[in-house]
Amino acid sequence: MSGDPVIDVRGVSVAFGRRPALENVDLRVEKGDFYAVIGPNGGGKSTLLKVILGLIRPSEGTVRVLGGTPFERRHLIGYVPQYRTFDFSYPVTVGEMVLSGRLGHIRGFPRRYREEDLAAADRAMETMGIADLAGQEICALSGGQQQRAIIARALVGDPEVLILDEPMVYVDTPTGEHFLNLLTGLCRQMTVLLVTHDIGVLSSRVTKVACLNRRIFTHETAEITGDMLEGAYHCPVDLIAHGLPHRVLGEHEEKERP
Repeated sequence: MSGDPVIDVRGVSVAFGRRPALENVDLRVEKGDFYAVIGPNGGGKSTLLKVILGLIRPSEGTVRVLGGTPFERRHLIGYVPQYRTFDFSYPVTVGEMVLSGRLGHIRGFPRRYREEDLAAADRAMETMGIADLAGQEICALSGGQQQRAIIARALVGDPEVLILDEPMVYVDTPTGEHFLNLLTGLCRQMTVLLVTHDIGVLSSRVTKVACLNRRIFTHETAEITGDMLEGAYHCPVDLIAHGLPHRVLGEHEEKERP
């Protein structure tokens, strides 16, 4: 590999009280990657993202983003938090919500949007296919349309890295496939890191994948192996071809942990 990675996580551990959330995690994300981190609920995926964003300080290890600290590079990162963290009852239009993603780029007081901010919001909404919804209140949209607006808000700052936390949770299968197509297109312009507990969202579009359950199990290709999944899920796993009616995990008894 040539050059520095876009995201470089080395030996990171995080604990909340006596409960470990991450243990000695290493993750290297290269420019142009569409990198997926999968794993069970409570496995530390959101915690890992918050460490990368600089929102949580690890007890051990280091994090570099685009060659600097997360704080230094925060203006180059687009972040899409989990859908349930948003209050969609707030009286705001789609255009206003997306435009609010430019606030971090405005200097001085009073903070007023410029023509370039308005143009960036228009581009982001066009990219996500919601330009025609700009004047509608966000509460009137479907779950899939609201999710597009959230991503447009992250894109409006022209980030070099896009980080998404469970972006497919409240969308149906056709909408999820459309999102994956959009994210694949965005990889031509930026690096994408996505986390999910749903193995079913992965496809041939993903360039690399890792499994996380406090500890991380990586594979430098898009291939998901049985060993990776058993290491993360601590149980036997059936691997079924993508695109067919399938089950991810068969009936089993959990293995005893060492």
